[in-house]
Amino acid sequence: MSEANTMSKAPTTSLQGKFVWYEWMGENVKAAADFYGHVVGWKAKDSGMSDTSGRPYTILSAGDYGAAGMMTIPAEAKAMGARPCWTGYVWVEDVDKAAAKLIAAGGAVKRAPSDIPGVGRFAVVTDPHGAFFMLFRDAGGNPPPPPAPDTPGLVGWRELHAGDGAAAFAFYSGLFGWAKRNAMDMGAMGVYQLFGFAGGDSDYGGMMTRTPQTPGPFWLYYFNVPAIDAAGERVKAKGGKIINGPMEVPGGQWIVQGLDPEGAMFALLAPKR
Repeated sequence: MSEANTMSKAPTTSLQGKFVWYEWMGENVKAAADFYGHVVGWKAKDSGMSDTSGRPYTILSAGDYGAAGMMTIPAEAKAMGARPCWTGYVWVEDVDKAAAKLIAAGGAVKRAPSDIPGVGRFAVVTDPHGAFFMLFRDAGGNPPPPPAPDTPGLVGWRELHAGDGAAAFAFYSGLFGWAKRNAMDMGAMGVYQLFGFAGGDSDYGGMMTRTPQTPGPFWLYYFNVPAIDAAGERVKAKGGKIINGPMEVPGGQWIVQGLDPEGAMFALLAPKR
């Protein structure tokens, strides 16, 4: 990954426990960049850098702001059964210490902490039930502040479909300091727990116990778009599938959940239908 010029070179007090980068891994980066550019409005460009295996790394930008990256699935990950997916990077002050704390709390390290020269240090990890994410700390610096959270092309919501919602919250709050906010009773689907940051007054994401038909725990990321119906039509026009929605959610926003042409799951979030 490489958001060294745009994302996480800010004081750790403001970034600790926040998702600071999002990354697509799959088979055909060029086709995926075309799909998401059409659906979300991102502009793709070669970063001029390579991933840790020497493959080119593509940056997706919302205006002038680097929002996400793309790379082909590494051979070692493919050998372990990795499929096309989106992954999020969470900022920590010390990747090695955070990885040790994660292991002690029941999580697993799938790739030991490693350096990306000139970018930062990262580790590939899972929570105790197997949901993947990354730990990350950049090489240092101070970027300009990101655009407003509802800016089109940014991630507007993060959602964990957990092995066990209550246990997952305990794990992540212990690791990152996340705080409980409102909880919504969804009947047979269980409790949807919103979370934010201690002392903060806004919601950052939500988590719930995954449904029985969901193959395994995973993080789902919602990309901001101006209007949900038009975005859903763009998904279908480019070979993706809508698997849930359009649906209105509390607060008056609208969502859809979908699969891109390679089968990676994503979601869209809009202020209007």
